[in-house]
Amino acid sequence: MTMPDQASTSASALEIVTVACLSDNYAYLVKGPDGVAVIDAPEAAPIIDALEARGWTPAVVMITHHHHDHVGGIKALRDRYGCTVMGPKAEADKIAAQGEALDMELEPGFEGGTGAGRCQVLAVPGHTLGHIAFYYPEGGALFTADSLMALGCGRLFEGTPAMMWQSLTSLAALPDEIMVYSGHEYTQSNASFALSIDPDNAALQRRAKEIAQARVKNAPTVPVALGVEKATNPFLRAGDAEMKKTLGMEGVADVEVFAHIRSAKDRF
Repeated sequence: MTMPDQASTSASALEIVTVACLSDNYAYLVKGPDGVAVIDAPEAAPIIDALEARGWTPAVVMITHHHHDHVGGIKALRDRYGCTVMGPKAEADKIAAQGEALDMELEPGFEGGTGAGRCQVLAVPGHTLGHIAFYYPEGGALFTADSLMALGCGRLFEGTPAMMWQSLTSLAALPDEIMVYSGHEYTQSNASFALSIDPDNAALQRRAKEIAQARVKNAPTVPVALGVEKATNPFLRAGDAEMKKTLGMEGVADVEVFAHIRSAKDRF
């Protein structure tokens, strides 16, 4: 069952709409000085409904990785709006194999747009090998899909723990006030796991209660400030001395602690 479209949020001069798709996916509409972009396209219908309700016409669809629950709506959006579809060059073949071809292949380091709409393409491999994130430095927004997720990170379907740890470390180096928009509504289950391995984290305890209250109302738990993630997300805290002490892994390399946490989550 598709979840209802959610209300707009704002990040600096960007207007961002969270669109619930499929059973637990999110797509995002981003309106800035250069027009409207759709970030990820799990399915077309709710995205079209959200666009039409606002009278918005997207110029681009921006894809983070090749999984079907992020690309399934590309063709219908392109057919309706004539928009340019762009996504990771490293995964262009896998996207094309699903009948959802890219018009523009992006590589990490690419940058486009102006002002709050300036967007940088970041490499975040781990969940998939060519996964990218979209970062708006002036807009204060970071779209991470299935790399960094609220209180979690994506499963390592293609990459290694070292790849994902490097991706998360690079994202954690961004400013604390950046708002993180991830690709799924997994936060409540992620909170349960986080509390199981980090039970004495007061910030995490508070956040888990806030998340439970939001979900009772069917409200989204994203976006979230990166600084909040750094304090509560166990995957970002794999290098933290207190986290290592809690896990009984003092003196263990950060990446090995991360791998341990990821493995524990896979079995949770």
